[in-house]
Amino acid sequence: MTLGITFSGGPTALLELGGVRLLTDPTFDAPGDHPVGERVLVKTEDSALSEEAVGVVDAVLLSHDQHPDNLDDRGRAYLATVPLTLITPAGAARLGGTAKGLAPWEETRVGPLTVTAVPALHGPEGASRLTGDVTGFVLTGDGLPTVYVSGDNASVDLVREIAARFDVDIAVLFAGAARTVLFDGAPLTLTSENAAEAAKVLDAAKIVPLHFRGWRHFSEGPDVLRKAFEAAGLADRLVLLEPGQHADV
Repeated sequence: MTLGITFSGGPTALLELGGVRLLTDPTFDAPGDHPVGERVLVKTEDSALSEEAVGVVDAVLLSHDQHPDNLDDRGRAYLATVPLTLITPAGAARLGGTAKGLAPWEETRVGPLTVTAVPALHGPEGASRLTGDVTGFVLTGDGLPTVYVSGDNASVDLVREIAARFDVDIAVLFAGAARTVLFDGAPLTLTSENAAEAAKVLDAAKIVPLHFRGWRHFSEGPDVLRKAFEAAGLADRLVLLEPGQHADV
C-alpha cells in the first residue's frame, strides 16, 4: 500500500491512503493580497486544483485557521462541504460546523485510519502567543505506511518527540522558511536545512515537502530544498512535486 499525493500549491495537497481521501490546509483563492491585521500576505501562484477537481474528501487536515496562506476565503467556504475538519481545539471552536478539535496526542478514526494530532510550533520558542496554536497529524492503519503531516511547524525538537512515538515511513513536511516581520523575520516554518534534519530524525523513506511555493513570504523555494537534501545525502528520499503533479510514494 502507498500514499497517493497530489500537490495543489502552497500547503494544499490531496492525500489518498487506505481508501481515505484527505485534503491538507485548503487554499483555492486567486493570486493577490490577503490582509492579516496590519500585515499583508501575497499569494503569487494559482492553485492547481479547484474545489471541483479535489472532489469528495473524507476529512480536511487543517494545521490552523488563523492565516490565509493555510485557509483562505474559498478554503473556508469549502469546509462547509466536507464531513469532518480536524484542527486544534481552539480552531474548532472558531470554525464550528464539522470541525473537530484534537489536542496533542489525541486520536480519532477516519475510516480505517487512526489520525493522531501531534505538536507543532509556528515559529521560534514562544511564538504561539502571537501565531496561535497549530497542529500536525500522524496517520496510521493496518498494513499502511505511517504518514506524518507536519503542518506549520518550525521546531526540529518537536519532530524528535514525534519520532520517539512513531516509526514514520513518509513525512509530508511544511517547509519554505516562511518569514514575516514577526520575531525579527525568524522562520515560521521549517527551513530547507531543518527539513533535511527532520528527515534524518524521522528516518523516513520518503519526504514530500509542501508550503514552499505560491506565497511571497515563503523564503526558500524548490531549488533551496533540493540543495539542502543533496548536501545532507538525502536526495534519494526527496519527492519534490510541481503544482498539479501526482505521485504514489
